[in-house]
Amino acid sequence: MLYNAYEMQRSMLAGASAWANFSAELLNNPSYPFSYFGGGPVLASALEVFAHASAPRGKPDFGLDRTVIDGKEIEVDEQIVLRKPFGQLKHFARKGVEGGPRLLIVAPMSGHYATLLRGTVERMLPFADVYITDWRDARSVPLSDGTFDLDDYVDYLIEFMEKVGPGAHMLAVCQPSVPCYAAACLMSADKNPCRPRTLTLMGGPIDTREAPTAVNTLATERPFSWFEQNVIATVPINYPGAGRRVYPGFLQLAGFMTMNLGNHMTSHWEMFKHLVQGEDVEADATKDFYGEYRSVCDMTAEFYLQTIDVVFQHHKLPKGEMMHRGRRVDPGAITDIALLAIEGERDDISGLGQTKAALTIATNLPEAEKKYLVADAGHYGIFNGSKWRTQIAPVVEQWIAAHDA
Repeated sequence: MLYNAYEMQRSMLAGASAWANFSAELLNNPSYPFSYFGGGPVLASALEVFAHASAPRGKPDFGLDRTVIDGKEIEVDEQIVLRKPFGQLKHFARKGVEGGPRLLIVAPMSGHYATLLRGTVERMLPFADVYITDWRDARSVPLSDGTFDLDDYVDYLIEFMEKVGPGAHMLAVCQPSVPCYAAACLMSADKNPCRPRTLTLMGGPIDTREAPTAVNTLATERPFSWFEQNVIATVPINYPGAGRRVYPGFLQLAGFMTMNLGNHMTSHWEMFKHLVQGEDVEADATKDFYGEYRSVCDMTAEFYLQTIDVVFQHHKLPKGEMMHRGRRVDPGAITDIALLAIEGERDDISGLGQTKAALTIATNLPEAEKKYLVADAGHYGIFNGSKWRTQIAPVVEQWIAAHDA
C-alpha cells in the first residue's frame, strides 16, 4: 500500500508540475501581456520553483564527455565493461591517453544513483583511468534475476576489481566503505592478485559506535523487526521488478531531507529570489543540485536489512564478527593494501572516528601504510564541491601515486 500511495501522489504531482512549468514559461514570455504586470515575475518564479520541486525524475546521465589533461582537451567515452543483474561496471575511457593509475570508484547503494558522484569522477579523470560501480534501481530488476544482499555486494566488488585487473586502486564513498573493506580483507586473505593497492574510504560507517549521528541513532533505537514492518514495501505492477520487496528510494530521500529541512527550505527560498531577480546562473546551480539529489532509486529489502543488522546494530566488522558466506571477514588479513581514511568535520551522516576505525582494526598493516585526513566539510562536501576539488582530491592523488607501481 505504501508504494502504491506514493505512485498515486507522484502521478498527481507530475501533472501539477507540468501545468506549473507551462504557466511559468507563459508568464516569462515577453509577448504575453500579463507578464508585464507587477506580480508576473514573482508568480512565474514561484511556479518555476514548484514545478522543479514536484517534477518526476529518472536516472540522470553522467555527461562527462570531455576532460582536460596538461592543458589539452581529451575526449572521454563512457563504456560498460561488465553487466550484472543489479549493477554494471562503467569505464570512462580517455581517448588517446595511455597509462595512469586505474581507479575503481565505488558509488553508494543508498537511494541515489552513481551520478551523485559526477563531481568525484570529473575531478579524478585528469589523473586516473576511472571506473565506477553503476548500481541499478531494484524496482527495475525482475524477480527472475534473484536476490541481492550484502554478501552479493561484496562478490560484485571482487568481480569488478578482477575485471579492472591487477594493480588497481579502490575508492569508496560513504555506504560502500564496509563492503569495500570486507572485499579487501577477503582478497588479501586469498592473496588475490587483483586486490587493490590502495583503499580510500570517505565518510564511511566502519564503526558507527564512534560519534553516533542521527542516522546511527535511528538504526539502533528501534528493533530490527521495526524496519522489516515499517520501511519495506513491494514494487507495484507497473515496474519490471513488480513484486520485489524493497526499501524505496523516496523514503530514503524523505529521511535525508527532514534531517536538514531548514537548510533545504533556505536553498529553495534563495532559488526563488534568484529567479525573481533574473539571476539564472545562480538559480540553475541550485536546480542542478536538487535535480540530482531528488533522483532516487530503490534498494533490495535483503540488502538494506542485512546492512542495518551487520553495520548499524551489531557493528560486526570492527568487532571481527562479520561473516561472508560462512567465512569470517578478518581485518588482520590486510597487510599490503595502503589505507586512506577521510572524514568531514561537519559530517552529519558518518561521525568523526567512524571511518578512522578502518585504520585501527587493520592490526597487521604497517603504520606507514595508513593515512588519516579530516577535512573542513560536511558529508556531501567530502566528495563534491570546492573542498573536494582543491583540498581532498590532491591528497587522494598523492596517496595513490605513492603506491602505484
